Amino acid sequence: MPLTKQVRIGDLTLGGGAPLVLVAGPCVIESEEDLFRTGEAIKAACDACEVPFILKASYDKANRSSAGSFRGPGLRKGLCILQRVKEKLGVPVLSDVHEVDQVPAAAEVLDIIQIPAFLCRQTDLLLVAGRTGKPVNVKKGQFLSPWDARNIVEKLQSAGSEQIILTERGTSFGYNNLVVDVRSLPVMRSFGYPVLFDATHSLQLPGGAGHASSGQAEFIPYLARAAVAVGVDGLFMEVHPDPANAPSDGPNMLRLDALPGLLRQVIRVQQAVAPSIDEQSAISNQPSAKGCRLTAES
Repeated sequence: MPLTKQVRIGDLTLGGGAPLVLVAGPCVIESEEDLFRTGEAIKAACDACEVPFILKASYDKANRSSAGSFRGPGLRKGLCILQRVKEKLGVPVLSDVHEVDQVPAAAEVLDIIQIPAFLCRQTDLLLVAGRTGKPVNVKKGQFLSPWDARNIVEKLQSAGSEQIILTERGTSFGYNNLVVDVRSLPVMRSFGYPVLFDATHSLQLPGGAGHASSGQAEFIPYLARAAVAVGVDGLFMEVHPDPANAPSDGPNMLRLDALPGLLRQVIRVQQAVAPSIDEQSAISNQPSAKGCRLTAES
């Protein structure tokens, strides 16, 4: 698989043969103190394994299953919290934008602007985010094939952006279920930009609890190791000290105390497979008449 372009995020490099990066944090900002403590613990685990770390947390969960679900502190308060935690920890931060009008304020604080999966085809949102000059991470929609993500890349490029990141987070597979097709990872990586694998949202069961989503967090280590073995530039994981009592996405979040062990595992996997991944050549990313054709040419 060819190396991707490098995306610079402060002092951190994503892609282009750089070390595996972890994007992690709670689903939503619950409080400044909770975000700082969780971020501090994640940073310590990453430092111990020499894994570059980007803190993620949403200031507003605009796509909750129920209108009464907890959404977070909102744009202004949430960005202030992210700014203060970012300064205390000395790490880059990522959060989602949902509307065009949110982008200018978000770009003043965020090191990476994220486009949620449900909004990955919203042209105006992509163009405005791309024009900020900030790295833009787009989660591939659950309804898209991996080769369709090329259109996302081209929209961002048309806005002058070359700081592009794509994230795989599972594909709709019947009612209340997702499936991960690991073929999507090399397909999207063949577009030339770094690819992250979201090991927690990929195990979400959308709407599976009726009024909320459910999930299968017990499979996080399996999918994370598999994605690293296939070849990705980083992992995206929602991490919480007490998922059972989290106000959002608890059933598919990784327990904070499980993170150090999982990091050690994925680093060993990457070290074992990295040479063979880098030696592979580009693959076709277009579907054949019988489905997805992935051909490795020697």
